[in-house]
Amino acid sequence: MPMNIAIEKRNDLWPPLPFAEWRETAVTLHMWTQIVGKIRLTQTPWINHSWHVTLYLTARGLTTSPIPHGPYIFEIRFDFIDHELRIVKSDGTVRILKLRPQSVAKFYQEVMKTLAELNLPVTINTTPNEIEDAIPFERDETHCSYDREYANRFWRVLVQSDRVFKEFRSRFCGKCSPVHFFWGSFDLAVTRFSGRPAPSHPGGVPHLPDEIAREAYSQEVSSLGFWPGNVAAPMPIFYSYAYPEPKGFPEAKIQPDAAAYQPKMREFTLPYDAVRSAEQPDEVLLDFAQSTYDAASKLAKWDRDALKEIKPSLHSPHPHL
Repeated sequence: MPMNIAIEKRNDLWPPLPFAEWRETAVTLHMWTQIVGKIRLTQTPWINHSWHVTLYLTARGLTTSPIPHGPYIFEIRFDFIDHELRIVKSDGTVRILKLRPQSVAKFYQEVMKTLAELNLPVTINTTPNEIEDAIPFERDETHCSYDREYANRFWRVLVQSDRVFKEFRSRFCGKCSPVHFFWGSFDLAVTRFSGRPAPSHPGGVPHLPDEIAREAYSQEVSSLGFWPGNVAAPMPIFYSYAYPEPKGFPEAKIQPDAAAYQPKMREFTLPYDAVRSAEQPDEVLLDFAQSTYDAASKLAKWDRDALKEIKPSLHSPHPHL
């Protein structure tokens, strides 16, 4: 349902997120989420396309969801309201670490020490993934910032993105990922699959084994996401790409007018500010999501009719549940 948002409310729901103003916090938080994500990665059985490694939105932050450890499960939750990291174990034990300005090395030490105290020892690969000039976590004294306001703003943007992405996901009945947060690339994404195999991915992602990238893109996809920017490209964006990219995709007519194809990244992007400043942000983002999927799936000749979700009528006189 379209939502017209008053200007005073818009900044609360879709807050400004200029990368330059929280650059150091963004880089530090990226590394903290990598540490937590790698803990899930180490302990969780492999699921196709690395879906077993991601984090998920909560009403207060991000979570690993339950992680197995012997006969127990545990969960690690970022809380960007009270600014805490909670480690919750199925025997009822809870440990709380304060999110505050501290180095990546200190955060890593605190988390690992706490897990050991809970009889949840975990060993991870301490080299960050998908970034250039990676500093091992235990040696990273460079990144040490935490701005509570901007960490909270980032989470609030993820909340709105997650909500709209799930609405978009509901239109599709084929194989589709959850809406989930990839700590390697530091983005929220949802990916649709055509059901057909894709050509081998070339790999080449920094500090990511090529075999992981090839398995992730082993089938044709159309992917939608939100990315807050980085030092090299300091602008928060929504993006959409297809792999393999069908012929004619860069020239496709996409909505809204603020969206554009980026040849270097081989994807369409929509500035976050174009969404947050709109009278109906949901509709603008859904138009971008739908038009980019339409372009990718039509040009690649997906079986669109078979993949469209036909929802059951809730008003049937004799519903069969």
